[in-house]
Amino acid sequence: MKNVTLKQLRYFEALATHGHFGRAADASAISQPALSQQIKELEVSLGSALFERGSRQISLTHLGEEFSARVREILRSVDELGDLARASRDQLAGRLRIGVIPTIGPYLLPTIIGDLSRAHPELDIHIRETLTPTLIEELREGRIDTAIVALPVSEPSFTEVALFAEDFVLVRPIAEEGAPTPSAKSLSDMRLLLLEEGHCFRDQALSFCKLDTGPVREMLDASSLSTLVQMVGAGIGVTLIPEMAVSVETRSAAVSLARFNAPPPSRTIGMVWRKTSPLARQLTEISEVVRKSAEAVL
Repeated sequence: MKNVTLKQLRYFEALATHGHFGRAADASAISQPALSQQIKELEVSLGSALFERGSRQISLTHLGEEFSARVREILRSVDELGDLARASRDQLAGRLRIGVIPTIGPYLLPTIIGDLSRAHPELDIHIRETLTPTLIEELREGRIDTAIVALPVSEPSFTEVALFAEDFVLVRPIAEEGAPTPSAKSLSDMRLLLLEEGHCFRDQALSFCKLDTGPVREMLDASSLSTLVQMVGAGIGVTLIPEMAVSVETRSAAVSLARFNAPPPSRTIGMVWRKTSPLARQLTEISEVVRKSAEAVL
């Protein structure tokens, strides 16, 4: 194998991730023909095809699957070399890739980014908002530096730092304002509106209500807390939302709020990063900024 370049490996990784030449080219900030040419040259160097080309999408060959795993390790090691150099500086600077789950992002990110930019003006902050399983995979593979998620993650290779805890709040139609707050058992008999599968907040709500995740009961699923609250306002059912979302999501909805008796349902939010990350000391410092940002919001 000759003349394989780091740039070609990054283009390969982009194409393997997106499964589409156009999207991979956009993500790599090059033209589609240029990316196609680089992939072709890489396959010629290897003497074998890495992708099966279909009419609408592409997929990895058997060799491509094995090659992809090695490429991720190589690119992660290369990125960590840059992190090692950054970690040696007194001032935190350069790219910082932060992952965050959707039930946190809209409510904390504006404050967090502002506070981090003031505390570390040389940082180039990149945000990735998606579900916890995806963030964990991307963190493990080195595609993000840290993630803000609900704990515990229970990943042996990660450091977990708890930042704060917050209660869940019951959202009901405005007509039910002042009514007694239902118990977890009573709540399980109501029409409970939840986030769609894959959201950890859904699992936490189901756990509090002592419900399983199977299709036993009629429930409506949504992709955002905003949709849930608006459906409650339309009289469709009730829902739970985290404390940090209350002021944003209920200001324009005809709903009432109720807080549960002790002990209320709650979650712990924290930051996680790889134990091997050269930026571990800096990420610990950043976690303190995030903690103070959350205090200003909650």
